[in-house]
Amino acid sequence: MNQPSDRHPVAVPDLLSRDQRAVWHPFTPLADSHKAVPLTGAAGCYLHTADGRQILDCIGSWWVNLHGHSHPHIAEAIYRQARQLEHVIFAGFTHEPAVRLAERLLEILPANQSKIFYSDNGSTAVEVGLKMAFQYWHNQGIHKPKIVALDGAYHGDTFGAMSVGERGPFTAAFHAHLFEVAFLPFPDGASGHSVIQSFNTLARSGEVAAFVYEPLVQGAAGMRAYPAEVLEELLQIAKAHGILCIADEVMTGFGRTGKLFASAHCVTQPDIMCLSKGLTGGALPLGVTSCTAEVIAAYRANDLMKTFFHGHSFTANPLACAAANASLDLLLTPECEGNRQRIARRHAAFAEAVAAHPAVLAVRSLGVVLALEIRTSAATSYFNEVRNSLYDYFLGRDLLIRPLGNVIYLLPPYVITDAELDRVYAEIETLLDQMIA
Repeated sequence: MNQPSDRHPVAVPDLLSRDQRAVWHPFTPLADSHKAVPLTGAAGCYLHTADGRQILDCIGSWWVNLHGHSHPHIAEAIYRQARQLEHVIFAGFTHEPAVRLAERLLEILPANQSKIFYSDNGSTAVEVGLKMAFQYWHNQGIHKPKIVALDGAYHGDTFGAMSVGERGPFTAAFHAHLFEVAFLPFPDGASGHSVIQSFNTLARSGEVAAFVYEPLVQGAAGMRAYPAEVLEELLQIAKAHGILCIADEVMTGFGRTGKLFASAHCVTQPDIMCLSKGLTGGALPLGVTSCTAEVIAAYRANDLMKTFFHGHSFTANPLACAAANASLDLLLTPECEGNRQRIARRHAAFAEAVAAHPAVLAVRSLGVVLALEIRTSAATSYFNEVRNSLYDYFLGRDLLIRPLGNVIYLLPPYVITDAELDRVYAEIETLLDQMIA
């Protein structure tokens, strides 16, 4: 499955020059556009380049790919759907792929989730969740203007999602346009008690509409993890004060943390959940925001002005829903669950093996997520300049590992083999040894 098929010749210099003239890449300085790697295809865990290389995808192509690239089951589902219904406006119409996906998601989401609202991606899923929470109170005539979030958060790049995320270089140009948010310190082991106290104080004000959080792991912040026990206390405080809880499971959903959803590590469940990335197995863009019957009740009225006036042109696109249903077929098999458990065990063992390495500042492992903070003279940060040399090092060895500053992380497709994991671990250990040589 990892061998290239039906590959077409690509004139690499020509493609790169055309790319530089016409394309603007995300999270990439324009001066670096010459570094783009031309691809001709992908299969399994491998990306096939125009010059014949096979690059092992160690990060699920930005955390979206669950079952390997070009999976035939997902591809066939998209093909069949494309021949039947490729798209239709979802206001006033419905179709089997969307209804079936909603039903299946509600079967595996926490039991308190009642309805599915579709959007296009992770940012819009969060945006929907925030608007849903604000209007929940507005529809009841209750003034609750505040949102609480966690320091270091990343919830997306739309304005609402930026507002509840970390304020820093990514958002500096837009600070004047973001709404006010109360940020709690990141609840690591040392600060857990003070975070809980701070949230208690905010909650007692009666002005907090919602608490939005990435459960257990903050992805873009460097795969930072915090205890489920602390999150459980925060959720209980929110519930006690009538604050809606919004779980951003865009990265953590669909098995990444050892459970189907990271929220399952807690007893108290969110009122609203945001999903995307792995939802379609990485095949097509799709976002989901689910919510409880209590949230829905604030919108269920004859008053037109209590309608949730939000939608996207491609809401519940049939092709994307078909891909998501096919991905769920694979995700819920015993084989896939076994693969996730196998990867988690391997990650945990490797984390233990390298934890004391002098080049490692910290290491953490949760489910299929593995992260190593590399010891450098600069502080841990997305903008730590070691990131560029680390990225180039691994890419030169045909491994796609895209460090978050000085944090090397792995989040591979679930079909990665033990031999492929051994190869990745060995390359990381070689790098670590070189750093102290």
